[in-house]
Amino acid sequence: MQEKAWRSIAKALSWRISGSVGTMLIAFFISGKATVAVTIGFAEFVLKIGLFYVHERVWNRIPFGRVTEKPPEYTI
Repeated sequence: MQEKAWRSIAKALSWRISGSVGTMLIAFFISGKATVAVTIGFAEFVLKIGLFYVHERVWNRIPFGRVTEKPPEYTI
């Protein structure tokens, strides 16, 4: 079974929001400036969400670790 593209987009968004919040907190504690933290967080969000989406789509084409279910055999 393959994932639809919209599922990869939703996963990328949810993962990046949580990751970017962490990055913004680190940037704020280092710089002490909220504007610097938000700028770094936004740049990181945009870049990494694109990279994650490409990563997901590539892995979706790789059969490694997947199992296909065989339909049950019927005998009459």
